[in-house]
Amino acid sequence: MTNPLLAPSTLPYNLPDFAAIRLEHVEPAFDKALATHAQEIAAITTADEPTWGNTVEAFELAGADLDRVMAWFFNLQGTDSTDEFDAVADRIVPKLSAHIDSIYQNGELYSRIKQVKAPSDEESQRLHDELMRRFTRRGADLDAAGKSRLQEINRRLSELSERFGRNLLADTKSLAVELTRDELAGLSEAQIEAYKDGDRFVVPIELPTTQALQAELEDSGARHKLFDASRARGRDTNADIVKEAVRLRLERAKLLGFASHADYVIAEETAATAQAARQLIADLAPAAAANAEAERKLASELAGEDLDGADWPYWQAKRREQALGIDEAEIRKYFPLEQVLEDGVFYAANLLYGITVEKREDLNGYRDDVDVWEVKEEDGTGIGLLLTDYNARSSKRGGAWMSSFVDQSHLAGTKPVVVNVMSITSNLLTIDEVTTVFHEFGHALHGLLSDVRYPSNSGTNVPRDWVEFPSQINENYAFAPEIARNYARHVDTGEVIADELLAALKASRQFGQGFDTAEYLAASAIDLAWHSLDDDTELDADLNIAAFEQEALREVGLDIDGLEPRYRSTWFNHIFAGGYSAGYYSYLWAEALDADGFQLVEEEGINRRTGAKFREQILSKGASRDYAEAYRAFRGRDKDTRPLLERRGLSGSDISS
Repeated sequence: MTNPLLAPSTLPYNLPDFAAIRLEHVEPAFDKALATHAQEIAAITTADEPTWGNTVEAFELAGADLDRVMAWFFNLQGTDSTDEFDAVADRIVPKLSAHIDSIYQNGELYSRIKQVKAPSDEESQRLHDELMRRFTRRGADLDAAGKSRLQEINRRLSELSERFGRNLLADTKSLAVELTRDELAGLSEAQIEAYKDGDRFVVPIELPTTQALQAELEDSGARHKLFDASRARGRDTNADIVKEAVRLRLERAKLLGFASHADYVIAEETAATAQAARQLIADLAPAAAANAEAERKLASELAGEDLDGADWPYWQAKRREQALGIDEAEIRKYFPLEQVLEDGVFYAANLLYGITVEKREDLNGYRDDVDVWEVKEEDGTGIGLLLTDYNARSSKRGGAWMSSFVDQSHLAGTKPVVVNVMSITSNLLTIDEVTTVFHEFGHALHGLLSDVRYPSNSGTNVPRDWVEFPSQINENYAFAPEIARNYARHVDTGEVIADELLAALKASRQFGQGFDTAEYLAASAIDLAWHSLDDDTELDADLNIAAFEQEALREVGLDIDGLEPRYRSTWFNHIFAGGYSAGYYSYLWAEALDADGFQLVEEEGINRRTGAKFREQILSKGASRDYAEAYRAFRGRDKDTRPLLERRGLSGSDISS
């Protein structure tokens, strides 16, 4: 029988034929796809005189089978991990790493790409420049010994990343907290039922340190159980991985001529230098810490005692309820998931970009509860497919994300197939969950509305401190009155959300910004502290991770009583199992663009003209255009950081980045 992973899908938009694909298909397809890709690379290196078409474009098109196999496997490993998936990953990840290194250290291929002259258009010029950087950053200029060592490092780092994520998922499962019905006081009956597991109630751990339910549970003991379980993750399983990964990343950076891993990574970001990222943290930390301390003091006064990290969110929520009149349990009733998605997220996209999103009942996702949607232009022309996977389950890694099954490319003749993933336990969403649905669809728009020639430039294949810009600006539409009035209808009465409540919601997004900013900056500081090390003598086996983290926080003034970083090292999936090492700062960097850019939207209105400008200058371009030029084309000028500082309550800070 034909392996369904070794031929393009015959379904619309090359949607994988999920019903036909099984895990047992992966390794045979992987081995065949590796061999095919190697043959394609060999054919490029032995072709006639190098040209753009027979070298760069051939390189861009090579590896289609491998891309198809890896897209299916890694997407489903993130959403439905099993021991069998993990065992396959153990076998294929090292081989994949070695294969990629063999390509980028291929001297004949590198020489041909250097020789060819790119066409005069900006996208081709940028692709050629990017390929040159990519080859040198992957060791093309190293001697034989250096290439060999780099391959060893990359292979080991791939293994460590895989193991870190797996350990974290296992700990997250095992540390799920069993609570009694009495301990769940403060939650709605629907929420409580969502945690029912037979005759028990089991609450899963979310990815961040502070758990969302800490703001709702009335029982302090229950809040502490959740908080303590969250902070226990990876303690016994990931500590050694953290130290080894940091050591190897530093060695790789030095091998490639960089002082630190942060210098190596951020040279490719829009921030440009590690010092710029560190300065961002240093500039904002004092005001954020002062605001957080003030918020804790007020919450402690309300509680009648000094608060720790387990209880602070609950009393902060009580302060918000008093100040703004927002009851989290009641506000959820305006946000059923289906309404938020179809009458909110998709409605906003139609207002801005003229696109429509329609469910395809005839197409199947990789699970029965995964929906498939077709995205179309105003004239009915198909753009691509969106898969939505929102339900929580124990096999799904924590957090929320967007990824692709198929990237858009005119050269390859492909249209995008993207997926949004979350872990929602109740059909009635929290304020944060509503925001996240909009955020992840912002990433989806970046992939869906891509309009580029080359796969390397497609959609979200951009620097991390640029990739978050479209997603963060899309968050603003969640509670914009003209959007919210269309979807925020009470689940029982059908009543449209009142203007007064909408105003309170808008104010609530600014409430507690000291805590939110400080916990984010604290995690960013830990990330940059690890990856700014330029001497591996500090990374001996006896290094105490907690002490290292505390010193990193102390240096920037974020060692705040009762405030935990959003992530600590042993459960910091973004930087040790994801692609954000030395890059967690990028969310705030992108928010500066978002805050400034959304001012233009507020001035011009949520309308097709504004949306067309954002689509044309930002969403459609992927990596095909200089990012500063793209922002200027949209905004009419360079970014201004003042809107960010005002939004975060940090207007007394001074940043020039």
